[in-house]
Amino acid sequence: MEQLLQVGAITSTHGVRGEVKVFPTTDDPKRFRRLKNVILDTGKEQVTLEIEGVKFFKQFVILKFKGFDNINDIERYKGKNLYVDREHAVRLRKDEYFIADLEGLQVYLEDGTEFGTLTEVIQTGANDVYTISMKNGGEVLIPAIKECVLDVDVEAGKMTIHLMDGLLD
Repeated sequence: MEQLLQVGAITSTHGVRGEVKVFPTTDDPKRFRRLKNVILDTGKEQVTLEIEGVKFFKQFVILKFKGFDNINDIERYKGKNLYVDREHAVRLRKDEYFIADLEGLQVYLEDGTEFGTLTEVIQTGANDVYTISMKNGGEVLIPAIKECVLDVDVEAGKMTIHLMDGLLD
């Protein structure tokens, strides 16, 4: 399981006082109001940044970090991702999972036959769709509904599915 969960990506600077425009990768961008810190992955190291201010602009979150007071301090972090550790992640309800935990799960059919690997979660309006790379080299899309997804065991790295008629056609 991933210990860090992505909550956003810095897209650009905002103004000249060290603020950044962040594209949120979380279901609830308002959660930034409750966050005190985020972890910035620079590519070389991970740096914990204290959030000093939060504003919202269109689909973006505008963040101000303590100690970054002008555009030159923060400009080098454009395109970098922001994370939180599991301790500060949102609480999940029953049958909810972080996408980072689902990707890479081994997928089995209900009879125990190994089927493939979950490679991508596609978020749609109605329900998520799982892309599964099959052992035979093909790919299949499975809707994330109770009729298809019978069991998810993140700890064991395993998902059990039922293939509904027509999914492999």
